[in-house]
Amino acid sequence: MPIVFAAITPHPPILIEGIGKGKKNIINKTVESLSKLEQDLYLTKPDVIAIISPHSDTFDNVFSVNLCENFVSHYEKFGDFATHNSWTGEIILPYILKEKAYERNIPVQLLTEPKLDHGTSIPLVTLTSHLQNIKILPIGDTKLDAKSQLEFGQLLYNIFADSEKRIAIIASADLSHALNSDSPSGFHQAGQEFDNKIIELLEAHNTVGIAQMNPEIIKNSAQCGYSPILILLGCLKNINYTFKNLSYETVLGIGYLTGEFIF
Repeated sequence: MPIVFAAITPHPPILIEGIGKGKKNIINKTVESLSKLEQDLYLTKPDVIAIISPHSDTFDNVFSVNLCENFVSHYEKFGDFATHNSWTGEIILPYILKEKAYERNIPVQLLTEPKLDHGTSIPLVTLTSHLQNIKILPIGDTKLDAKSQLEFGQLLYNIFADSEKRIAIIASADLSHALNSDSPSGFHQAGQEFDNKIIELLEAHNTVGIAQMNPEIIKNSAQCGYSPILILLGCLKNINYTFKNLSYETVLGIGYLTGEFIF
């Protein structure tokens, strides 16, 4: 099997010690679930982690693939000027992706941006501490329609299937930011409705239902994970899986879902 691991993770900055300053146990369910994911990921012995982030240098109408030999992360925007992390980049698959995307008329842009966004780096920090030789492939989503997101995901699957490398794929995806009055986007009733529906449809293996969700609910929920999840589901289209919801919590006013796709 070309894909050896697949998961959905949130990206709460509080997980970084220099930001959270010992308070990450506020989201203890998420911390425990990510620890479980780290163990499961380690056991699959991946060569490459492809991670889809909604916070990369994204374009409205073009998927981005970040091609660098080395990546770094910084957290100045969150007030942490001391923490730095580094990873090795996967440099072969991006060229193949670009070529195959052109053949299929799927808009893909190669970037060379060594500094990773927090949507990419925070899951990596929590999941790769024991994967010293791992290479990463950062991918950015778009604002294209659901069908385009799924098609791009299917392209990823085809490329990964032809690779001899063991590949893990992760959708970095926070759910609603509008769950209560303390949420970053304030309260909107669509927030909890979106989160509940996404989880229900994931557990039901209903990709079509996710792709056909009400656009107004998606918009008003103020989420940042819908597109990464769709890309991941497109990538898993030909794989028989069960989605395991490891945890979902909202204590910080944002829907943090951590889940693993069991093959």
